[in-house]
Amino acid sequence: MEDAKRIKPIGEIGIGEKIGFGLGDFACNLIYASLSSYLLFFYTNVFGLSAASASLLFLVVRFIDAFSDPIIGFIIDKTDTKWGKYRPFLLYGAIPFAVLAILCFTVPSFGGTGKLVYAYITYILLSVCYTFVNVPYGSLTSAMTNDQQESVSLTTYRTFLANVGQVIVAFFVPFIAELLTKTMGLAKAWQMTMVIMGIMGGLLLWGCFMTTNERVKVPKEHMKISIKDVFIQLRQNRPLVVLCIFFFVIYGVKSVVSSTGIYYVTYYVGREDLVKWYSLAGTLPALAFIPVIPWLANRLSKFQLIIISVAADIIGMLGLFFAKPDWIIWIFISRGIASVGNGMISAYMWALIPETVEYGEYKTNKRMGGIIYAIVGFVFKCGNALGGVIPGIVLSATGYIATAQHQTAGAVHGILIATTIIPIVIYSIAIFSMKFYNLDKETYARISAELKERNAKELANEGN
Repeated sequence: MEDAKRIKPIGEIGIGEKIGFGLGDFACNLIYASLSSYLLFFYTNVFGLSAASASLLFLVVRFIDAFSDPIIGFIIDKTDTKWGKYRPFLLYGAIPFAVLAILCFTVPSFGGTGKLVYAYITYILLSVCYTFVNVPYGSLTSAMTNDQQESVSLTTYRTFLANVGQVIVAFFVPFIAELLTKTMGLAKAWQMTMVIMGIMGGLLLWGCFMTTNERVKVPKEHMKISIKDVFIQLRQNRPLVVLCIFFFVIYGVKSVVSSTGIYYVTYYVGREDLVKWYSLAGTLPALAFIPVIPWLANRLSKFQLIIISVAADIIGMLGLFFAKPDWIIWIFISRGIASVGNGMISAYMWALIPETVEYGEYKTNKRMGGIIYAIVGFVFKCGNALGGVIPGIVLSATGYIATAQHQTAGAVHGILIATTIIPIVIYSIAIFSMKFYNLDKETYARISAELKERNAKELANEGN
């Protein structure tokens, strides 16, 4: 054990590289947050799909997309280039990612069936392209450092800049779309808005590629991965399984809340002009709290930090549930509180994945960064799929009509329930699951030290 203590982790990463790393999630969120927040609304109110058709589309596309994650993860772990294992995917995926985002928010001149087929094709391709970019981007953390505090720090920069992207999407996407609608019509305005977001996203992905480095060295034998190893990993890596359940629930909640926000403000509050400000209140307050995550992570247990974060989000949603439509200040304060809780959850849970990569390597002698991130991606996309379809089901069941200026009392109540009560109920599963996460700080420190010592010896033998 004394030898293990002398094996030092990879040194500190400079602020410039951390910012460069964060640009990747900034880029992804310019497009991903646009999809989560506005694509359902675009399909029902601009593209011309019914709420039921749009809900089925979300369910089918997201499940298809989810099954692409393990395949791409396996490809990533087999990749070895002069630029590293993960960074090349950012370089080559940037342009297709931007182009497909624009196509998703384009209304083609087809008939009803043709438009539906177009929507399926473009959304599937964009979702697969997102996986092609986002899984290696997430995996990059474990290749940049093997120090837990640096991982938390990297994830904090990543989450902060991801929230900056969400702020831009929350405020400027509806603002630009509304502004352009006056001169070029609704459909063209949404398309041009996504042209702007797509170009920004592509350039930022290239920025991430150029400013980051893969520096963690792993014995070659640990990188020889087979399909059988995936099942062994799932059987022996308990923290990964628990974290997957947590991701499934959290992203289900995120998807529900993102999809219903525009309906909540438009029909429950009755103030369509406040949509961009409501969206902004759902992202901006989190920016003030995300930088303190490393400080909190040093002083609280993992479970305590999760509980505090989830509790803040629940309190905010309860505020939205009990608010009267004309309690505008109350609504925005509640939205801000929920934003803080959600931002803290997002910042911290991604920081836990690198330690499940190390735990898996410790247990199986196989480092499966790409596959583990792909498994997590598969799970949270399944959560997204279910979360994305729930609002559509509720809207359809309660009598929502996209073309109606005013909705029935039943439809408005359905929007309220979908925005608040359903996410709160789902959150209980997240809290329960984390009680089984058996990788506390002391256990992780011991395992990490032993793994570094073991790998150092194997690397030394490879050099002889």
